[in-house]
Order: sequence, then C-alpha cells, then structure tokens
Amino acid sequence: MDINKQIKYWISSAETDLDSAKLLIDNMKILHGLFFCHLVIEKAIKAHIVKEMSEVPPKSHNLMFLIEKSNLEIDTEQDIFFGILMKYQLEGRYPDYNPKVPSKEKALQYFLKTEEIFIWLKNKL
Repeated sequence: MDINKQIKYWISSAETDLDSAKLLIDNMKILHGLFFCHLVIEKAIKAHIVKEMSEVPPKSHNLMFLIEKSNLEIDTEQDIFFGILMKYQLEGRYPDYNPKVPSKEKALQYFLKTEEIFIWLKNKL
C-alpha cells in the first residue's frame, strides 16, 4: 500500500466534504451539512490511522473509536465536539433517527469548529 497516496486520498476527500458542508449549511440543508462536517473529521482521522498503522483504516464512523486507533491525543473540547458530530452522522444513515436541527448560526459555529479541527489534524500529519 502506498501510504502517501492513501493519506492524500483521505485529506483531499475531506477537503471536498468541507466545501460541501459549507454549501449545504448556507443553503439551509443543516442536517446534511453537519453530516458532511462529521465526514471531514472522520476522513482526517483515517489519514492519521494510515500514517500511524500503515494499513487501511477500519470501516467505522465512530470518531472516538477512530481517534483511539490513530493514537492522536485530543483535548476535552475536541472530545465534546466529536460527541456532537456523532449525532449528525446517524441522521444520514438511519431514517428513523431524527436529531433536533440546530439554527443556521449554531450550524455555522459547528462548521467553523470542524474547519479548525481539520486544519489541526492536517498540520499533525
């Protein structure tokens, strides 16, 4: 496996998802936008798993499980935020799960936090 190619794939895909998240939130597709925010973080962590373990990351969407696999150390604020994002990844996968839709302002705050953590994750690669 080409480690650098894998890392580039995960980061490039996450960058596209970040753009999509912003477009969706701006157009009041809040839940879909937050689903994409989750994808951004998930994919960036998977890049770290590839780097750390030299293997394909697990097919999991659980950010806390993936963080453990990556050996990244996160702070309490990041841990809490990942818990928030986890609520929104379920909405896109399970039709009977309907989380409360936050305001556009709150969703934009979540987007900015996603962007901040994504930059942090990229800088640690």
